[in-house]
Amino acid sequence: MTSADPLLPGGDGHTPLDDDERRGLKLSYVSTRGELNEAEQAGILDAVGRRPPPVDELLDDRYLRRLHQTMFGRVWTWAGRYRRTETNIGVAPAEIAVAVRLLVDDARAWVADGPAPAAADDAAVRFHHRLVSIHPFPNGNGRHSRLAADYLALGVGRPRFGWGLGSAGSADEQRRRYLDALRCADRGDLAPLVAFARGDGTTPRS
Repeated sequence: MTSADPLLPGGDGHTPLDDDERRGLKLSYVSTRGELNEAEQAGILDAVGRRPPPVDELLDDRYLRRLHQTMFGRVWTWAGRYRRTETNIGVAPAEIAVAVRLLVDDARAWVADGPAPAAADDAAVRFHHRLVSIHPFPNGNGRHSRLAADYLALGVGRPRFGWGLGSAGSADEQRRRYLDALRCADRGDLAPLVAFARGDGTTPRS
């Protein structure tokens, strides 16, 4: 698949889909990234508008699969199913289920004792980073893991994250800051991603 494909532009942080995954598109009219984002948005808004689950329910691999299906099931036949193909990021497909179960076990420990606000934010953002790094699904991993992190924050008494909404600049600039913050977290520095998630748009340190 090349960057000329209007559904899969290169260089913007989206993971390319293979031919089988693309055949899972339910909507024949979708031919551009913009149309795809618009079609997916309805399911995302439905998930956002639901009552957040209790922490014990959220931190379960089955719930995380159901959340993805809620968000993207109107658009993709494989929504809620772990990917079966190798990607340029994420763990190998055979390792996804174990990696997600280890993550939810770890996250339960992070929030078990009712952490202070700063620690709660760190735990929710770390959960987001680990989940998006596993890259469980063919598409929608960033949006899915951000909403899951919002749910976790709410579950421990914190407000939803802003994810850069309070920052200046265009949507493309905000996405660049987000991706830069993820790369900082990859190197072990979570602070820029926490700052971005809390909506102040802080430019991550290099």
